[in-house]
Amino acid sequence: MTVADYAFYAFAIVAVTAGLLVTVSRNPVHSVLWLILAFLSSAGLFVLLGAEFVAMLLIIVYVGAVAVLFLFVVMMLDIDFAELKGEMARYMPLGLLIGVILLMQLTLGIGAWVQADGALGLRQAVAPDAAQVENTKALGLLIYDKYIYLFQASGLVLLVAMIGAILLTLRHRKDVKRQNVLAQMWRDPAKAMELKDVKPGQGL
Repeated sequence: MTVADYAFYAFAIVAVTAGLLVTVSRNPVHSVLWLILAFLSSAGLFVLLGAEFVAMLLIIVYVGAVAVLFLFVVMMLDIDFAELKGEMARYMPLGLLIGVILLMQLTLGIGAWVQADGALGLRQAVAPDAAQVENTKALGLLIYDKYIYLFQASGLVLLVAMIGAILLTLRHRKDVKRQNVLAQMWRDPAKAMELKDVKPGQGL
């Protein structure tokens, strides 16, 4: 076996092990750390596949932003772990049943999968020639040239989802003091300050 084969098995074993430890770790902080390790191992697998851009994107976006955000949220929130464990034990049979059903479906799907004739040629016809164009440029040509309308449509869907989430969670509470920037900008300087004549020995 070559060095690439050893690297593949190392990254794959670490990724699977870290993914398993994410779910079985008792401490949520440790789960997030194992999740970061799984992301890094997946990035190594992408590098071995020749997709350096996707690997760097995985590290920058998921490890550098999402996982760190998870870590800070888990560390700053006051979570009652005893209550969480009680709820988890309560729904454990249902969770195991759903897990077994999903495993059975995956087994049936993988076992019945066969490669169609000409499928490899159809996949190669979509992407530019890897020997002539590097993967970052090929990805840019596919997204921003061939599938530009689908890319814009996906961005529009994400924009609508973001606006919907903001509208669903927006609450105007009257008992919370909010800063009115326009009222501060339009205030009259003559009325903004009031002078009080305080006599000696007299309080405000």
